[in-house]
Amino acid sequence: MNIHDLTLTQLKRAVALKGQISKLGDELRGIFDGFAEKITAPKKRTMNASAKRKIAAAQRARWTKLRRGKAATRSAKPAGQASKKKMSPAARAKLSAKLKAYWAAKKKGARR
Repeated sequence: MNIHDLTLTQLKRAVALKGQISKLGDELRGIFDGFAEKITAPKKRTMNASAKRKIAAAQRARWTKLRRGKAATRSAKPAGQASKKKMSPAARAKLSAKLKAYWAAKKKGARR
């Protein structure tokens, strides 16, 4: 269909429809633009170089203070190992008997 073949009333109707479509498109964009603004992530806050340097210096000072405090509490001699608790021969024999009975029962159950 050629645009030159349309009648005057058809052209007027086409122009009116085009206007309505444009108006509805604008309305639709308005709805979605408002929706998109609500969804967008908040803007990330950035730090300038001087603020980063100040924070880094403060953290280095905290670490230095912490390390100095630990160095003063350390002793020159290494600490000995903690003494192991010793089990009495009677307790050891009792535990050994229990374990032997446990494993015997386990092996007996596995053969079935």
